[in-house]
Amino acid sequence: MQERAVRTREVLLRAAAEEFDASGYASTGLSKIAKRAGLTVGALYFHFESKEGIAKAVMQAQPQSVEPHLDTQGLQRLVDITRVWAQQLLHDPVLRAGVRLSVEQGGFGVHDITSFVQWRDIMEECLRDARERGEVLPQTDPARVAEFIVSACTGVQLYAQLVNGREDLPERTVEMWRLLLPGIATPGALPRIDLEPWRSEP
Repeated sequence: MQERAVRTREVLLRAAAEEFDASGYASTGLSKIAKRAGLTVGALYFHFESKEGIAKAVMQAQPQSVEPHLDTQGLQRLVDITRVWAQQLLHDPVLRAGVRLSVEQGGFGVHDITSFVQWRDIMEECLRDARERGEVLPQTDPARVAEFIVSACTGVQLYAQLVNGREDLPERTVEMWRLLLPGIATPGALPRIDLEPWRSEP
């Protein structure tokens, strides 16, 4: 019974993400989400208290589109989070909707920084691991650097969206790292970091 409830919630979350990604928050109704999921509006209300509630859940689901693809540690993992994120944004509706809602939330009366804090905390953990591995310069502050990277990625994807629909976001993200890494990586770690744009398996 619990497994079924988990599966139902995942189906609803993906259906909501697809609708939000296609139409935005204002144009997405709960009935459209339920119809896409092949479920009733009542089933949706069982799992989510409102449209705002399911929108927040989509925003907070972003790491689930990235973390399963990661198998590295330390500074490389930090870079890989953004490499995978940049590629997944091109075709993963859950991630794309989560990013869209996070950026546009003020337009529908929400002020929830949870999704940004999630990424900051994940990245800070990578930086602390990198520090223990001797991969970052002694003056590197994991909390401040993590927050800056979240801000930088937000700006890079917004700019790429306006310029070419994020078509070159993977390349722009790598270029961001080419500029940032010399300021935080040790001379020994820097040459070992893979900076090629990440591509998903076909």
